[in-house]
Amino acid sequence: MRILHVYKDYYPVVGGIENHVKHLAEAQAARGHAVTVLVNSLDRRTRVETINGVRVIFAARWLTISSTPLGLALPRQVAREMPDITHLHFPYPWGELANYFFGRARRTVMTYHSDIIRQKYTRALYAPLMWQVLNRVNRILPTSPNYASSSPVLQRVADKCTVVSLAINPTQFECADLHAAQQIRTRMSANAHSPILLFVGHLRYYKGLDYLLRAMPELPGARLLIVGTGPMEGAWRALARDLGLAERVIFAGAVSNAELPAYYAASDIFVLPASERSEAFGLVQLEAMAAGKPVVSTELGTGTSFVNVDGETGFVVPARDSHALAGAIARLMADAELCARQGAAGRARVRREFTLERMVDRVMQVYAEVLARNLIPIGS
Repeated sequence: MRILHVYKDYYPVVGGIENHVKHLAEAQAARGHAVTVLVNSLDRRTRVETINGVRVIFAARWLTISSTPLGLALPRQVAREMPDITHLHFPYPWGELANYFFGRARRTVMTYHSDIIRQKYTRALYAPLMWQVLNRVNRILPTSPNYASSSPVLQRVADKCTVVSLAINPTQFECADLHAAQQIRTRMSANAHSPILLFVGHLRYYKGLDYLLRAMPELPGARLLIVGTGPMEGAWRALARDLGLAERVIFAGAVSNAELPAYYAASDIFVLPASERSEAFGLVQLEAMAAGKPVVSTELGTGTSFVNVDGETGFVVPARDSHALAGAIARLMADAELCARQGAAGRARVRREFTLERMVDRVMQVYAEVLARNLIPIGS
């Protein structure tokens, strides 16, 4: 099968959607499919590379507006491809419109990662054409039932929706380097009686890290390890200092994929204190669960509370509530048996529901279903 994925960025740009596209494309290529990924380059030059069996077209980027890369090269490349399936990854309006006007695939499938939340001008300008795009795609794949039911956009196209959750390769998190993990604990001056809380993610406004920092004074003895960089780093470092947490909060910066499992292994409790619906799934929760760690997350009406099952794999608390975060974390800190039980339940849940193999099986089943139906191809 010839498969074309369309999104704005790809490896070495790292992010939740970028990682998902990479893992899905490589897994499909490993199964013998001809897979192309069409994204934007980081400069004004178009180039084609083969990365782990995947043909990647980096189309020249001319400018970026509201986090949306733009350039005429991407629509031109869409028009040249003739795949069996084009797989869009929403939201990326420029790519979706390029496929709407110029796509030549037999069928089009869209993974719906998130509503357009903060870019209100983009949302307002795109809305009329967005509905045309959504009406023309053959199948829409929300990443959780929670998001499918809570999104005002998806509610209007519910008849086209089939939930296909994101996934990870759990093995790398189950088999972390324990010596490296101990070194991390040592660098944090943590002993057996110093619980380590872990946050992993881009330091953006919707991650809610400020609420976790404000919870820390209620958790004496705990240390917080923050992995990631982003535009809020300076403000959140300053907040940690203002709260007198400089000795208990460590900003580790960017960490490579190879090193990341050791950070999970070094921790005791994983916390995702997201504050806005822009956190649509919380893939890092799967990584923590695969590592056998209990998770504390927030209720946003999105996939975060689908991944982390309250009372089973951790606790789900109200968003933007530092006291509730502190209470759930304190409960876990005080009960090692509860931590172990929820950590084991999380690991089993990942193995049961969120492996790459299972996700690819589900995606390929959707492809087969839409190709088998007598539909009008997109772009005709």
